[in-house]
Amino acid sequence: MDTRFLGMRELVEVPSVAVVVDVMRAFTVAAWAFARGAEKIVLAESLDEALALKAHHPDWMALKDGPLAPGFDAVNSPGLLRSADLGGRTVVQKTTAGTVGALAVKEASLVLCAGFVVAEATARLLRRRASDQVTFVVTGEDGLADEDLACAEYIARRATETGTDSAAFLRRAGESRAAVELAHGVRQGVHPDDVALCLELDRFPFAMVATLEDPLMVLRPHAVPSLTD
Repeated sequence: MDTRFLGMRELVEVPSVAVVVDVMRAFTVAAWAFARGAEKIVLAESLDEALALKAHHPDWMALKDGPLAPGFDAVNSPGLLRSADLGGRTVVQKTTAGTVGALAVKEASLVLCAGFVVAEATARLLRRRASDQVTFVVTGEDGLADEDLACAEYIARRATETGTDSAAFLRRAGESRAAVELAHGVRQGVHPDDVALCLELDRFPFAMVATLEDPLMVLRPHAVPSLTD
């Protein structure tokens, strides 16, 4: 498997298979939303679109980065979301990096959204697909976010070498700029447990697949049985 690790600005062509990585915190939050019962997540292009979707579908739940704002129901924090009852609901998510990255590759034949919490299931799906080339989109800090790059490299390694140890990759993520900022309250809309929750390896047994459901980009959980199942 030929792998590329690119920031969003480096995407000059539509990849065949894209793994969009946002560890802190968009796709950790997305995984928690599915674990709490959400049926699907609509990835919004903008805050205005998120609010318009919410207005058109009052039963949907809208969340964003930063502090809570009028019209939104929640913020992009796994620690704050983990106790929510989302059974059967649709979530509209707009974040600074993760949702932007997924929308940037929406024409790819397969789009996976990932963080450490779904790393093994994501790697397992890539193994099953046996794709010749996979593009990992490192969403944070214009492609320089070490927590996202570490996670991308770990998933890429796991997709071809199932014995890969996670310790060094998780350590890099835990020492990243994003982790430090979250831990010290530099960012808003944060729970004290957010960093720890973002670094929980393989917390959930599903991958997350984003597809175009005209005209929206929709994320859904995808069960990936182990090779021994």
